[in-house]
Amino acid sequence: MHTQTHTLRIDLLVDLSTHCQKQQTSHKYCPNLWVIKEIFKAHPLIGCWPVYLSADAPQSPESFKDVLEDFEQKIMPGVVHWNHPKFFAYFPSGNSFPSVLGDMLSSAIGSIGFSWASCPAAAELETIVMNWYAKALGLPKAFVSDAPGSTGGGALQGSASECVLVSLITARARAISELKGQTSVHDSVFLPSLIAYASREAHSSVEKATKMALVKLRIIDADEHGRMRVDLLRQAIQNDVNAGLTPFFVVATVGTTGGCAFDDITEIGKVCRQVSSIWLHVDGAYAGNSFILPEMRVFSAGLEYADSFNTNPNKLLLTNFDASALWVRDVMTLKSALNVNPLYLRHEHLNGVDYRHYGIPLSRRFRALKLWFVFRTYGIKGLQEYIRNHMALAKKFEMLVRKDERFEVRNDVHLGLVCFRMRTGDEPNHMLLAQINHSGKMHMTPAKFNGRYVIRFCVTYEHATEKDILDAWSQIKCFAEEILRDHQLESSSVPTTPEGTERTSSEPMAPVAGKPPIKKKLTRTKSLRFSFTRSISREQYQSQSEHLMDGCTPILVVDPKTLQENFQQAADENDRNTNNGSNGAISSPNKNGCTKLKNISDVDTDEGSN
Repeated sequence: MHTQTHTLRIDLLVDLSTHCQKQQTSHKYCPNLWVIKEIFKAHPLIGCWPVYLSADAPQSPESFKDVLEDFEQKIMPGVVHWNHPKFFAYFPSGNSFPSVLGDMLSSAIGSIGFSWASCPAAAELETIVMNWYAKALGLPKAFVSDAPGSTGGGALQGSASECVLVSLITARARAISELKGQTSVHDSVFLPSLIAYASREAHSSVEKATKMALVKLRIIDADEHGRMRVDLLRQAIQNDVNAGLTPFFVVATVGTTGGCAFDDITEIGKVCRQVSSIWLHVDGAYAGNSFILPEMRVFSAGLEYADSFNTNPNKLLLTNFDASALWVRDVMTLKSALNVNPLYLRHEHLNGVDYRHYGIPLSRRFRALKLWFVFRTYGIKGLQEYIRNHMALAKKFEMLVRKDERFEVRNDVHLGLVCFRMRTGDEPNHMLLAQINHSGKMHMTPAKFNGRYVIRFCVTYEHATEKDILDAWSQIKCFAEEILRDHQLESSSVPTTPEGTERTSSEPMAPVAGKPPIKKKLTRTKSLRFSFTRSISREQYQSQSEHLMDGCTPILVVDPKTLQENFQQAADENDRNTNNGSNGAISSPNKNGCTKLKNISDVDTDEGSN
């Protein structure tokens, strides 16, 4: 078991000038391989791959001791610690010791549960645990397989993305069957007429599912709280019906990725009931687990209209990945859409549940075992206490942010997520997030919520305390104070001061107390250290869907293409310098002993910036 404590580092590049100082000019600065590899060799950072493993697998066996040593020295430095108290990114990873032990036993058993006959215990336990789970969340009895008169049930999938895809494929099969009737026309003929609907705040997996299923997707705008606008949904469906299209799938979200907003399931359900071809799926990947709390079930009202519902115990129920629960109102509709039953998979136990018909893969892991361990070890009360602690800490952070007039909270805080930003333009907020992540002391991610760039602060650690929240807020304020010295605050809305009086947008905020403003910007050399919160190019970021802004969207501070061009320019001019002795991109060391790249200045650095 790994016990060594590692600093939480997320940055991917180090200061290139420091690297240049250590290298001889006889080396070529290849932007695509050598420089990056050498940087990582010299500075293995948490959150990056240190790129120094052997290119080939060993021919002979190696000792387990050597493997573990390499694990410590070469793998762990590239790990992002999702269970760290200062990890506030994405959503909780859901680990707990009962879950890990259950997963270890599942791996040791090694059964491949594609049918009841292949492992009866796996199939039976999954049925039992899914019914436990549904009852704990207070789901409608139609989703509980052992409820009187129920035709529904549930199964554990690998992820919420699988749940959405499986539900969409099932809805598509049902809609095509109704359109096709008794004709012999191929199913693909009906695909162009099918159309699905999702909120602009819905998860990007919805868009991916529609692409995979070859159907249209219409995006419905959200209101100021991030909830799908039901009036626009109603109008869009009516317009599409009039145009000869077939609305067949609507996704409502409880706990959106960007801001943890809750769609009005009841009103959406009433609209869907007016069109018989529509399948209503409710995606509750993160927040659906909160329905284990009676006080949160105000947001589950309307689930009686849903044809399917999913939530991830690996996000907020202390169960390690992978585990995503999907329930459907009519199991036979699901099975008929996905049923493939060759002779070698058939068996004589007709009453046994074959879960291969409930999802995409044939082979299935014994996931129910770890969830069974979690329910039995914590009990419903223990799980409720855990979630309530996250909610209380998020409310604490929200209160701290709202007390500081330089910041604002952009979402309604119902669970463990707070979306905040400085009352400035987006660029200072980009910089704030970059410096937070570069510090290695905390990790957060950005999102677009209600059209505004925000920083997502999500309570994730199982044993998080108020001290963790207070420490994080103190560090955030320190970074913000440095940035605000260099930027004129811009108010996008009329802020309210702690005294309750309003300030017009034309009135400037009071200057930041402390050191006087420093007229400098993050220089190109310095910015190399802040280049990424994620390792993607600007082109990749800009090409992402404008319709479904995923809360885990990478944000780039410096264009990596420009960075790579500088690398290449340095390499070319270094060659010329080596060959003819002319002045090239690699200059002589400066008075501090640092070698610089051409066009990368180190100006405007003073003691006030340290």
